[in-house]
Amino acid sequence: MPNSRPSSAAREFPVQLDRALEVSLPMQLAAALRDAIDAGTLRAGETVPATRELARRLGVARGVVVSSYEQLIAEGYLVAKHGRGTEVNPELGATHVKHAAPETGETLEPGLGQLPTEAARGPLRPGVPIPSAIDSPAWRAAWREAAVRAHVVAPPLGDPQLREEIADHLRRMRATARPASDVIVTAGTRDGLGLLLTALGTTRGRSLTVGVEDPGLPSLRGVAARHGAQIVALPADDEGLDTSRLPQGMLDVVIVTPSHQYPLGGSLPLVRRRELLAWAHTSGVIIVEDDFDSELRYTGSPLPTLAALDDAVTGSVVLLGTFSRTVAPALSAGFMVVPRSIRSLVEPARHELGGPVSAVVQSALAHYLASGELRRHTARLLRRYAERRDLVSERFAGVPGVIVRPMDGGLHAVLEFVGANQSRLRDREASAVAAAQEAALGAQPLGAYWQRQGDGMAGIVIGLGGSDNAEFDEALRALRRILETS
Repeated sequence: MPNSRPSSAAREFPVQLDRALEVSLPMQLAAALRDAIDAGTLRAGETVPATRELARRLGVARGVVVSSYEQLIAEGYLVAKHGRGTEVNPELGATHVKHAAPETGETLEPGLGQLPTEAARGPLRPGVPIPSAIDSPAWRAAWREAAVRAHVVAPPLGDPQLREEIADHLRRMRATARPASDVIVTAGTRDGLGLLLTALGTTRGRSLTVGVEDPGLPSLRGVAARHGAQIVALPADDEGLDTSRLPQGMLDVVIVTPSHQYPLGGSLPLVRRRELLAWAHTSGVIIVEDDFDSELRYTGSPLPTLAALDDAVTGSVVLLGTFSRTVAPALSAGFMVVPRSIRSLVEPARHELGGPVSAVVQSALAHYLASGELRRHTARLLRRYAERRDLVSERFAGVPGVIVRPMDGGLHAVLEFVGANQSRLRDREASAVAAAQEAALGAQPLGAYWQRQGDGMAGIVIGLGGSDNAEFDEALRALRRILETS
């Protein structure tokens, strides 16, 4: 049984905070606690110091400790026990994975399902960000600096300055410390996944089998299918991928969104993250971490990536990211972070295919990141998205049979239909979506995110960006009228 009493390790673990650093004191303390838990200095079930005690010992405000504890509770490192204080998550003491073979075709069945149409337009279309970054003086200054290098051809793996800035950005924003040599510049997550699948396909000499979350984001699932991969649905729940039901011996790649699962919004708990890494290590499976919407987190700091827990040399996690949601969709620039063992496969493919992002775009993005403006811009975006999320909750309060699922971040909201049998809920979804399409609102059916028709929940998925505030509010009111009569 885990020891819940304070130990000498919990009382005396070393922490050094440096006020001269750009990293905030709460983030420094959270990183120190995280390292102590990962190293075993603080063990599962041990009670950590009370916030006032630790604040007094470190000479900081109590709010610094409270903020750090709240962040680590969100990540799954700590748990708050009523009447017992805060302790290291007891479940971290055992990460044995029980792998269930596919029981029936109901849970692990190849297929693509019906994808939400890319052609849909409207103020509530999911996946469209607020494109305000390109209006800033820092963005225009970055392009002026880049224009003088229009004659330069960027190396296939990416502009060295941009790779350095991306590595630094991940260290500051996602607690992921990786060298710039692990970073490869891409034209976005789809390009990064395509490059990885191309490299794996040529080295393995056969079609690949790719596992995807069900429900899950359709875009990368479609990329894998276009590369000739067999798609296998892996059950996901409110916390993300269900790691207790991972199959053995059938997958080459698994695509996951651990920090913000799409569309249900869950964050993969630390115990599941470790189970997933252990399973991938023993199974030889490559994990593709789609860092979808992960920096747009309303409560606490953005969660560390799954790649942050992986080994930088022998690891199995390939991190895919994009700047389309925080800067502008038209930028078509992103990155992949690849451990050394997999880079030996990916880099030759990139050299043969060439780099897809122009040197001017890369230079401008490098200058923009170096200015620190992206971090400030993201903070401003978060406030706007949080306001829109709250407006969604307000506008749909009291609509019969509709609940707004809680969302800690991201660019979308889910309106779930409840209170009737599944067949009637599906009929209501179809009717509401048809009416929303006729009104050009851009809302999408929740059921379409499951691989097979008839599975999963019924409801509506709406985006929180892409239109001005007045148009957005009017679209919410129009959708409410539709739901009240559907």
